[in-house]
Amino acid sequence: MSEHPEAGAPRAGKPSATEGGARSHRGAVIAVVVLIVVAGIVIAGILPRIKARAAVRMETIALAVPAVSVIHLKQGAPHQEIVLPANMQAFTDAPIYARTNGYLKKWYTDIGAHVKAGQLLADIDTPEVDQQLSQARAQLNTAKANYNLAQITAQRYQDLKNTEAVAKQDVDNASGAFQASAATVASAEYQVKYLEQLESFKRIYAPFDGVITARNTDIGALISSGSNGGVTTQLFHISATRTLRVYVNVPQQYSQAAKPGLTAALTLQEFPGRRFAGKLVRTSDAIDMASRTLLVEVDVDNPTGELLPGAYAEVHLKLPMDVPTFILPVNALIFRSQGLQVATVVDGSRAVLVPVTLGRDFGNEVEVVSGLTGQESVITSPPDSLVSGETVRIATPAKGAGAP
Repeated sequence: MSEHPEAGAPRAGKPSATEGGARSHRGAVIAVVVLIVVAGIVIAGILPRIKARAAVRMETIALAVPAVSVIHLKQGAPHQEIVLPANMQAFTDAPIYARTNGYLKKWYTDIGAHVKAGQLLADIDTPEVDQQLSQARAQLNTAKANYNLAQITAQRYQDLKNTEAVAKQDVDNASGAFQASAATVASAEYQVKYLEQLESFKRIYAPFDGVITARNTDIGALISSGSNGGVTTQLFHISATRTLRVYVNVPQQYSQAAKPGLTAALTLQEFPGRRFAGKLVRTSDAIDMASRTLLVEVDVDNPTGELLPGAYAEVHLKLPMDVPTFILPVNALIFRSQGLQVATVVDGSRAVLVPVTLGRDFGNEVEVVSGLTGQESVITSPPDSLVSGETVRIATPAKGAGAP
């Protein structure tokens, strides 16, 4: 009897519908997993590159903004001191000449001698003047004798005029002779006084307190007053040195600040480390067109006489400043065709170029007299390509370093 498989039993070698569906589902899952793995691998490889590229882009943008260091302005002094060359002169200085002719008989003071007003400096022997004075006195005596005789004669004629014993003409002649004699006496008296005055000039006196700085004569030297057209010779030179005049040429830019009453200090090479106090007493009130300077006078007390007239000195003048000034390092300056400028940072990120005017140069630093208010943050060592309005970033100082 042949065997037949049971009805409903699966055939050998052919999968059932249930098994085929399970296999298809499994394959789809595997494919999805594979795709996910591949996508993850791709994403894992691309994302770092994207991030690195973005970081490079951001770093490039950041590096394109220049980093700058800034400083805050330092206020200048309310007084500025200028140092100027000066010439020292005696407060009073005069040459001494003779007023009469003769020969030097004797001198009593030499160079360096300190004399008082009215002190005798020298004697002059005046034989010609002496003889002229003797002659003038004799002529005066003669004139007086003639005057007395004319007076007596005129009086007698006046007494006889009414007696008709003399003519009226004789009376008039006697009166005229009397008046002429009076005039002759007056003239002779003036001549005597003139010669006595010349006689008094034979003694040379100091006109004021001072020091003799020159003696240009000696005993026996011929003295000429120059009254006869001769060459006059300076006998002595005297200078008052208790107070010295110091003349300074102040540049025009400081002329408005150089006013009388300012204090000054003098320095001299022969007195290292010392300063001598002075005071500005007057100015010329005019600018010299050749040098464009204002001539001022500074008086310095010299009670000990250690300061010498004619010496060279340097005067330190402290002049008040009408406008505030600021001090900047020279590496903050920008030299361009637009003129001298400095770069400032506004709002913490924007550069602005400001034109400035300089005052004095201190070497590593300069004085700014206009263009800044004092509130700016000034860029030091600005880039050559920096322009106004450009975005900048302020560099953070390193640890332990001071703020810029």
